[in-house]
Amino acid sequence: MTEHNSSGQPTSGGHHDSSGYLGYADRVWTGEDSMLAHLSGKFTGSGLVPIGERTGFFPAFANVAVFDTGDGMVLVDSGDFRTAEQLHESVRARSASPVSAIVYTHGHVDHVFGVWPFDKEAAETGTARPEVIAHEAVAARFDRYRETAGYNTWINRKQFGVPSLEWPTEYRYPDTSYRDRLTMRRGELTFELVHARGETDDHTYVWIPELRTLCTGDLFIWNSPNAGNPQKVQRYPVEWAQALRGMQELGAEVLLPGHGVPILGADRINQALGDTAELLESLCTQTRELMNAGARLDEVLHGVKVPAELLAKPYLHPAYDEPEFVVRNLWRLWGGWYDQNPANLKPAPEAALAGEFAGAAGGAKVLADRAGQLLAVGELRLAAHLAETAALAAPDDREVARIRAQVYAVRAEHETSTMARGVFNWASAESAAVAEGTDVATELTRSDAGRRRAAGAISVGVVVDDDSCGCGAAPDGAEELPKPGLPRDSTGTGQGS
Repeated sequence: MTEHNSSGQPTSGGHHDSSGYLGYADRVWTGEDSMLAHLSGKFTGSGLVPIGERTGFFPAFANVAVFDTGDGMVLVDSGDFRTAEQLHESVRARSASPVSAIVYTHGHVDHVFGVWPFDKEAAETGTARPEVIAHEAVAARFDRYRETAGYNTWINRKQFGVPSLEWPTEYRYPDTSYRDRLTMRRGELTFELVHARGETDDHTYVWIPELRTLCTGDLFIWNSPNAGNPQKVQRYPVEWAQALRGMQELGAEVLLPGHGVPILGADRINQALGDTAELLESLCTQTRELMNAGARLDEVLHGVKVPAELLAKPYLHPAYDEPEFVVRNLWRLWGGWYDQNPANLKPAPEAALAGEFAGAAGGAKVLADRAGQLLAVGELRLAAHLAETAALAAPDDREVARIRAQVYAVRAEHETSTMARGVFNWASAESAAVAEGTDVATELTRSDAGRRRAAGAISVGVVVDDDSCGCGAAPDGAEELPKPGLPRDSTGTGQGS
């Protein structure tokens, strides 16, 4: 039975948390601290955090939950390749018992690349490798990843600012799969695996009733739900909300998320799951009503109002995905790709259209200059449209490129989500490379933060100020355009597709 402290929160149950991690997690919940320390790896590699007698938690970019069943160890998720050896060392520091099973909550690459040290250990000792268990759609995901490795390379380079990133093509496929539910008994513990479509179509959450412990995978990540990612495959906000409501009914006392810190205490868990479901339900309801009224996508995007009181919660900040992208994803889910603008049904090539606009305006430089004027007065969306049109009309014009670079650098600076910041920073670097006669990688790595990202420090959202890519400069003799702000730091979470 889970032990509790005087404030009603579960304790570590007899195992001393020398890292102070659980106290830190409590401060994150109350808003006294940010997620930065967790996601930057401060607590990674210091051993498993004890949560009760049978539970260890590996806090990292992608978390891993470790359970001592009394007859071997069971892991929920395995993290990414960067922390695989640290995970193995941390598990072995806790117990020499074999790892009998590893559950994938889904097939994103930051959750499935920590199995290999355990497989290697089994080969060296002549014992059975861990049984990898996942939903039946995980294997199809791995197949798709192998077939679209080039595309996933490019979109993840842009999203995370890592120009050297190469998408993997080799995966540890599951040994056992299931369709709807699977109950697995190991030692003295029961693991109830439940399929739920949400961020992915292959998601699993895991309930361990003896420990009143819930492993959510990425159905809860201390961010506004990743239900709209603009460069990646379909998400399922309706089923996601239903899964959150189902998890609420379990009455969990310990929630171990795929990303971010644990939540301890039934009341807090109920609140966090309920608020996340309510946010998704609101977006779904508003989008459906506007679509049913015959609105175009443009009207829907600007008509849905996000409940501000929910986004203010420390676990619902739009630091990775954001609600506007969720609305687009719902349109795609329910209405297809056509946005109901007849001109977009069978459009002219973008460059041809841009050339016509530039000609009517008096040249691409006129459009670019107007973009700079709009940028100066804070009309960032309009500025981006004109800068993009100018660059399409005159792709080799260095003055146009400088303005486009600055427009997107400032756009990135004003965004909170990794997805928007990544796309805009990459666009800025593309044009800065044209203006300066360099390349995208050079421009992405002009700042300290850009160099960290390029080295693989995957970032997700703004926790405190983080410097922009540093791309772009005002043309010689031109008025200086608005500059990005103070130096910043970012935090990290999943990079799945």
